Parts: sequence; C-alpha cells; structure tokens
Amino acid sequence: MDDKKTLLGIRRGIEKESLRALPNGSLALTPHPMALGGALTHPHITTDYSESQLELITGVHAGVDDCLRELTEVHQAVYRALADERLWVGSMPCELPTDETIPIGRYGSSNVGRAKSVYRMGLGQRYGRRMQTISGIHYNWSVPGVGTDGYLGAIRNFRREGWLLLYLFGASPALCESFVAGRDHGLQRLSSHTQYLPHATSLRMGRLGYQSDAQSSIAVSYNCLESYAASLQGALTTPYPPYEAIGVQTPGGDYNQLSTHLLQIENEFYSTIRAKRVIRSGERPLHALRERGVEYIEVRLMDLDPFEPVGIGADTMRVLDAFLLHCLASDSPHDTPDEIAINARNQHSVAARGREPGLMLTHWQGGERRLVDWAAQILARCAVHAQALDAAHGGRAHQAALERVGERLRRPELCPSARVLAAMAQDFGDSYVGFIRHQSDVTRTQLLTLPFPDALQQRFAQQAAQSLAEQARIEAADTMPFEEFRRFYVSPERMVVAV
Repeated sequence: MDDKKTLLGIRRGIEKESLRALPNGSLALTPHPMALGGALTHPHITTDYSESQLELITGVHAGVDDCLRELTEVHQAVYRALADERLWVGSMPCELPTDETIPIGRYGSSNVGRAKSVYRMGLGQRYGRRMQTISGIHYNWSVPGVGTDGYLGAIRNFRREGWLLLYLFGASPALCESFVAGRDHGLQRLSSHTQYLPHATSLRMGRLGYQSDAQSSIAVSYNCLESYAASLQGALTTPYPPYEAIGVQTPGGDYNQLSTHLLQIENEFYSTIRAKRVIRSGERPLHALRERGVEYIEVRLMDLDPFEPVGIGADTMRVLDAFLLHCLASDSPHDTPDEIAINARNQHSVAARGREPGLMLTHWQGGERRLVDWAAQILARCAVHAQALDAAHGGRAHQAALERVGERLRRPELCPSARVLAAMAQDFGDSYVGFIRHQSDVTRTQLLTLPFPDALQQRFAQQAAQSLAEQARIEAADTMPFEEFRRFYVSPERMVVAV
C-alpha cells in the first residue's frame, strides 16, 4: 500500500455545498442564476437540496493543490454570477425563513428533472426543509489496485475512528436559532439569536444534523457488498407507515414524494461515508455497485471551514489522505450491530462534547478510552502513511500538515470549532450569523480579487451554455408520462443485476 506508484495514483475530488445568502445574513430566495447554466446537467455547478443551495464539484485530481485550484476557479466563476449575494461559509445555515418558504431545487420539465424535485419534496415532508439546508464538504477518494473488499474494510475502520475528524476539523459549534425554532434542541443560549454547546465540534454531525428516527432502524452492515446492498434494498422497498400516511400524491395530484418506502432512493441514506461507483446514464447506484463493485469512497462528515476561502485547505486534505490510508491498511474485522451502535454514540459524543476535558469514548473492542489518548494513537499510525506520501511526492507537506493538525490534541483552542466560538466572542457579540456573515464577506472579496483570465471566463460561459442546451435536449426527448417514469425510477428491478 505504501509503494510510490500506488501512492502517486491516489485520486481525490471535492463536492462542496454552500447556501446563497443576502448581505444581511438571510437566505437568498432567488432562483439558481441562469448565468451558471443548467443545474440538471452542468458538470461543476449545480444545486443540492434547495434552489438556494449551490453544490460545486471538482474533477478527479492526482494532486491536492490541483484539486484546490479547480475548486477555487469554480468559486470565482460562481461569484461573478451572484451580484450582491454571497456563499455562506458556515455549515449551519444562515437566517432561515419559515420551513415551507425554503425553495426546493428545480431541474426543469424533464422526467428526470421532475424526479429530482419530487425527491426533494419528499425529504422536506419527511425531515423538514431546514435540516436539508445544512452544508458540508464531500471528499471522494480512490487508490489504484484496491477492490471492493478493500474499500469496505476501510469504511468499517472509518466508522470506528471517524470521530477523530470531527474533533480535528469540526467547525459548527453554534447556530442561528431560526434553524431550531419550534424544536426540542437541547442547546444553550449564547446570545439573542445564537444557540450553542460549549464543547461542541460539529452540531451538523450531531443529533440536530442529518439524523432520522426512521433511518435509525436501518442496520446497514459493511461486511460484504451483498449484505450492504441487501440492507439498503430492504429500506428502499419496505413501506413505512408515517410515509404511507403522507402518500405519493395529494388528492389534487401534486407529488409529495417519490415513494412511501423507508428510503425513496439510495442517496437518502445518511452516512458519514459511502461506497460509490460512477453510474451510467439512467442507472441506479445500487445496480452499479452490484454489477461492477466499489470504485471509490465518499467521506461525508467534513464541515465547511469558515477560515478557508473554499471551505477546506491543503492541510486538511493531506491529513485526510493519511487517515484514509490508515483505515485502508489496518486490520478491519467484520462489524456487528453492537459495534455499529457504539460507533454512533461516539460520533454523537464528539459532535456535542468533543473538546470537553477528559471526554471518554467507548472503544469498539471493549472498554473506555480517553479521547485524547485514543486520538494520539490513531495519529501516530497516520504518521507512517504521511511519511510514505512525502517519500512518494517529495518534501514534507504531509508530515508537516499532520504535525500542525495534531497540535489540536494538546491545544483544543486551535480546533476550528473553538476558533469559531472565540471569534464570535471577540468581535461579534457571540452572534453566529454576525461572524459567518463577516467571514462570507471577507471570502467573497478574496475570491473576486484573484486573477480570473479571459480564457477561464470563456470556459465557464461555454459550460453554462452547453449545460442549458443539454437540459433542453433531455426535455425535448421525453415521451413517457411522469407517473409511469416515477414507477420505473423507483422499481426494485432496477437495483438488481440480471442473471
């Protein structure tokens, strides 16, 4: 695993979500800007849950710096189309309107575009629209020569020790109270419109974030591809009474959701990490995995870092690479339902209390461990892989990144979550919206003042025009009635491989 050719063959890509916000810190309710092209078909700029929530996507890169360079260029292109709006640089949302006022993503009149919107309507019915406005970074990662079993082993280890990333990189210890209005939230009031937990690292990844009582019943095992696929297929085909009560359509014929099952589609399953495969046009993700195996893994627990112009920095990416190599190279016994429950408890403990002095976690092999002791052991193992990465690439960039980030174990005040609270207290009267609004303004200015050559401007303009043309082509080619398409779209037959 540590030979130079393999390490130089590592590939990574980033998907980054951000809300569009107005200068006053409230949600922008305008449609996805036409200048950015078609959200259905653009390769690098789309929307996530909401029409107000951009998703920026890089290609696949051999180098950390190249990946960040492309992510920066996409940001530059976006800012030139946003007028006075800005990208909200915090994972927890800006000031939100009432739930039903948050606009869901629109993808045109084609069947596939309508299905994407109906899916989002279903998410709103099931979990509320506010929860879907949380934003984060997804880190897609692959290593040459690794097959399905290798990736599943890495995923099992990631689920055991991924809490470490929440401690080191979590940056959402506070939120605007509009996010939790009318909910039982268990937070403490910090100022007139801000709620927080004093030692929280990532409220986004805690009990207020992407959580669901319905999904807690889905016991997904990563011991083999078929057990993983079977448990997901069960959730995709099992009716769930509360969702049956909502119904697929209203009496007037409007769509509430794609199906009444526990999950509408595969992407609804919330997880800190996913097994992934590039899918073919019209193919279901589960079918792709079953037919061709796991191609890469998607890390989904990274908060937006409000101190980094594009939400993630090179140090973070290099530590992620070393950590994922550690997960891949370490022994990975099969998981059990008891262990999966322990992993979930540890995640919630670190999300809510990660910087609490003396915090104890439950080790998946039994017994209690102090977070700082266990974390130091993991980072020591990651150091071996950082050295190997540096030997392959030249220099000390990975080891230096690990040393800088590792200092956060000894000095919790260096954690992004602590820095957010300190900055809020120092200059913003403990206001979450005040601080993130300021950081969003600073970031906007930084990105707009970077050089943006004409050739780059022309490339993005061409991509936008091509995406609009492609979306129009898809719409013109549709012949199937939408209800017939919906039934086909969610049919169990499309999840299995024909023998």
